[in-house]
Amino acid sequence: MREHPCEVRIHVDTDLGGDTDDACALAMLLGWPEVEITGITTVADPGGRGAAYVAHLLRLAGRDDIPLAAGAEVSATTLDRADPILDDERHWPANITPRPSPPGAALDLLEHSLDAGATLVAIGPYTNLALLEITRSGSLARQPVVVMGGWLQPAAPGLPQWGPDMDYNVQWDTRAAEVVAATAQLTIVTLPATLNAHLRRADLPRLRAAGPLGQLLVRQGEAHGQANQMGQLGRDHSGLPDDLLNFQYDPVACAVALGWPGATVEEIRVHPLRMGDVLSFQPHPEGRSTRVVLDVDGAAFREMWLSAVEAATPSSS
Repeated sequence: MREHPCEVRIHVDTDLGGDTDDACALAMLLGWPEVEITGITTVADPGGRGAAYVAHLLRLAGRDDIPLAAGAEVSATTLDRADPILDDERHWPANITPRPSPPGAALDLLEHSLDAGATLVAIGPYTNLALLEITRSGSLARQPVVVMGGWLQPAAPGLPQWGPDMDYNVQWDTRAAEVVAATAQLTIVTLPATLNAHLRRADLPRLRAAGPLGQLLVRQGEAHGQANQMGQLGRDHSGLPDDLLNFQYDPVACAVALGWPGATVEEIRVHPLRMGDVLSFQPHPEGRSTRVVLDVDGAAFREMWLSAVEAATPSSS
């Protein structure tokens, strides 16, 4: 039961099911004070399996009240079918029943959230948002849109010096990214900035104590860290912790959408630029004015995120 009136409405568009940070983002939102999640849509979601995983996470938190719809399965750029699902019981229950939605249901739910005054936050590829704009012109100009992804500057010294080709949310559907960049009231939470926010092995005791939801995040974090040799990545880079399990890309994007003050945001005119098949965002005097996250206070984020996940745990009474 809410003790305070809702101050912020947010709609989450997620490719939950593969990388673990989508689950970390939803868990944080469920415990953030005075927030209403008006809807959740899934993207890059083959047959509604991602939507089924979202529903499972919501049940762990006792939140079956949030509207949910499965969205696009394929990239609008390549027509490739996504398959991010991890068939590993450490991540999700085996033989979970998919939750496909009728055609257009995800767009209807996105429009309903816009009508309710919600900020849209995309923590997966931008396909659903682009389809909304293409079929219902002007939609993305109605409310703020925050996206995880975008590449303007290299990461800080001591962090992995990756390039824009690592920016999955943009590269999986570059045409969708171009549509969103051209039409939305946009905030870009750049991938290099989010490399300052970490899920660490040292976080696991607090998560284990946070009920079934926290324990799910523990299992997923441990599995991800092992499969991707994240501890070695941490040891190889002075700006990372030695007990690294994952980067908190998507939780940071959601926190920015909620107005968290620990991100450094600048207004920059940017323009999407293609080099071969890779799309990046570049400062350009004739580009669209865009809010760009350039840095993140990782230590402050860590404590805020853990506290929010703990608050999402259903009471035992």
